[in-house]
Amino acid sequence: MAIDVLLTGFEPFAGAATNESWEAVRGAAPQLREHGLVVAAVELPVEFGRAGDLLAGAVREHHPRLVVAVGLAAGRRGITPERVAINVRDARIPDNAGASPVDEPVVPGGPVGHFTVLPIKAMVAALSEEGVPGSVSQTAGTYVCNDVFYRLQHLLAADTSLTGIRGGFVHVPAAEVIDAVTASRALALLVRVALDTPTDLERAGGTEH
Repeated sequence: MAIDVLLTGFEPFAGAATNESWEAVRGAAPQLREHGLVVAAVELPVEFGRAGDLLAGAVREHHPRLVVAVGLAAGRRGITPERVAINVRDARIPDNAGASPVDEPVVPGGPVGHFTVLPIKAMVAALSEEGVPGSVSQTAGTYVCNDVFYRLQHLLAADTSLTGIRGGFVHVPAAEVIDAVTASRALALLVRVALDTPTDLERAGGTEH
């Protein structure tokens, strides 16, 4: 059955007790349901390959109008919708299965990159109006977040049975920068903006490298 929104976050990794991305998703999902949206939320493993496989399975199962994958970027100072996913795995630390790929493609033979189709500048503008720090990010890194982002965009571009589904990726910062309640509220806002905004704002600036 087709639904409105598929949200994904990640399990804890690198010895942490929680992962802010999953906490944001867990909090945002019921808020979106209160707006009458049908929402599925999936916690992904921090594992190269397997996380993308599970996401692809969830997309095919639910056939949502919108997919927003969420990850943690602990060093950032705000919420950052991502512009582009790149076709490379280059792990600074092992994933939760112990894998440490270096300079490997996410999808062998795939394009160098895939751009988001979400209205990322409109999303950042909405954050600003609510007083929540945010910016457009030009890099999702080369760890499992980028792996999932690339797999999502590649799937939506390549599988004609999924035509019309829009997807993208958002990073949230550590809880000491933006607490879980605020991050959840902000994520719900971003999802509503993405659903309601078919064309992004045409303006420069507001970016994080």
